[in-house]
Amino acid sequence: MSDHAETITRLMTEHGGQLYGIARKLCGNADDADDLVQDTFLQAYRKWDQFEGRSKPMTWLYTIAARRCIRMRRKKSGEPERMASFEELAPFGDGPMAAPDEGPLSEQIRREGIELVQAAIVGLPEDFRVPLVLKDVAGLAIADIAGILEINAATVKTRVHRARLKIRKALEQTMVKRDLPPAAYERQVCIDLLEAKQNALDHGVELDQEVVCDRCRAVFASLDMGQDLCMNLGEGSLPTEVRDRVLAAIAAEP
Repeated sequence: MSDHAETITRLMTEHGGQLYGIARKLCGNADDADDLVQDTFLQAYRKWDQFEGRSKPMTWLYTIAARRCIRMRRKKSGEPERMASFEELAPFGDGPMAAPDEGPLSEQIRREGIELVQAAIVGLPEDFRVPLVLKDVAGLAIADIAGILEINAATVKTRVHRARLKIRKALEQTMVKRDLPPAAYERQVCIDLLEAKQNALDHGVELDQEVVCDRCRAVFASLDMGQDLCMNLGEGSLPTEVRDRVLAAIAAEP
């Protein structure tokens, strides 16, 4: 076995399960994920000499996978579906409001939440699904995602933020509607606070909520819930048949 083949075999052992879990979310189905993982490792084998080590091997694999996924899905699915506007997703208004319970999620709510999050991710247009998966499932930084997708960081942020609101809306099915006091601020202040919360999620830091009203606090709790559930979706194990297909493909290379 060549040195390159040994390196790719080691990467499959170390990162294959995680990459497969991410691929399932990027593609939306197992068959496409199998093909994507095989193509990713085969491409990594062919281009290993081009890997300069300026990023982690896993980030490099994500780069290959994300770009190939976009090509695969556009070829098969045509134009992506429409994404709901911010106005449609904005979680503001009067009357009862869906809010998660305080404290740890029950096992039943967690299972239901994971199913809803997975379905919501699959239903996102590709331009929004891929950045969200790379950010909240794979845990990459906004700047790294911008480099992978070859778009500017501001566009990545906008797409991730709107995708999170879509996930939050899907999770309302697991929440109880509560009677909360009216918003303490004008709508634009709430929108600014929502942006600050999203930026805090981007950087993995807590937002000071002393100035946040009960309605915004409920929204923020549901965003936290969505990101927490997303973080658990990248787990998985590389199917033996996929690993064998990769090794056979590598062995067949000239």
